[in-house]
Amino acid sequence: MTDLTLGIDVSKDTLDVCLLSPDCRLTRRYSNDHKGHRALHGWIKKRCGSLRPHACLEATGQYGESIADFLFQRHYSVSVVNPLKIKRYAQSLFIRNKTDRADAQIIASFCQQRTPALWMPPAPHYRSLKAMARRLDDLKNALIQEKNRLHATGGEGWVAANITCHIEYLDEAIATLKKQIQDHISQHPDLRRKRELLCTIPGIAQLTAARILSEIPDLGQFESARQLAAYSGLTPRNHVSGTSVHPRARLSKQGNVHLRCMLYMPAVVAKRYNPIVVRFYQRLVDRGLAKLAAIAACMRKLLHIVYGVLKHEAPFDPNYLANQPSAA
Repeated sequence: MTDLTLGIDVSKDTLDVCLLSPDCRLTRRYSNDHKGHRALHGWIKKRCGSLRPHACLEATGQYGESIADFLFQRHYSVSVVNPLKIKRYAQSLFIRNKTDRADAQIIASFCQQRTPALWMPPAPHYRSLKAMARRLDDLKNALIQEKNRLHATGGEGWVAANITCHIEYLDEAIATLKKQIQDHISQHPDLRRKRELLCTIPGIAQLTAARILSEIPDLGQFESARQLAAYSGLTPRNHVSGTSVHPRARLSKQGNVHLRCMLYMPAVVAKRYNPIVVRFYQRLVDRGLAKLAAIAACMRKLLHIVYGVLKHEAPFDPNYLANQPSAA
């Protein structure tokens, strides 16, 4: 349990904060920019002196990255937690009000009671890689939408011609960004080495390797491959109640959606060409598991292999399992 905590509810333009201690609860609102960040830091220094509260905010995307980094650079303990944890905590307290100020108080209380794990900012070159990889996803989604619109027009008329021009622009922008991503990795020895290791895994090519590295900047935050799978939402979620409720286990999907989605096609390839995944997939199908569910399991298996290759800094070994000593 932490005595002094700072809950931060982040939005695009504002930060609602709650400073919580055993004898007081103070709330304020600041702008979500450098001026607001400095004002928040000054207010905390005035209230707490040399003490630094444990700051906590939800992992809500890019709007919270700047304040988290600002506080970290000034020696605050910072935690960035899954919003679902905050939601479930609020439900456990039967809190019905939903305002920015109330959310900041809930986050501060959660931090005080649960003492979540500390956050570490990724290195600048990893942050740049993540931004480029996320931008690539945006461009690809826009391309799919435009192709669907072109199909709806029947390919004729001014609108179709305009959409075609935009498709050509998107194709060129995607090709350029793919090259920039690979050039960026090649300029940094640590990224380049990890890309080379990942590309030894059948089913993972250079672009997939780049996207994986953009979402996993620090493997050290995961103590096991299972933790990494849970982070991506690829662990099964079982629901068993009494003697009659036994629905089929499903993926939890409570994790990094970008990492989860990018592994689908590599898993489809791996179940044909990766010897470890081939045997794993066939065993699941032989047991009667639906093919789509088996592919989801292969996504998890592939992520376990990624973890092992990066953790041990060794190329993929197709005979790794065969070389392991059998259990007594």
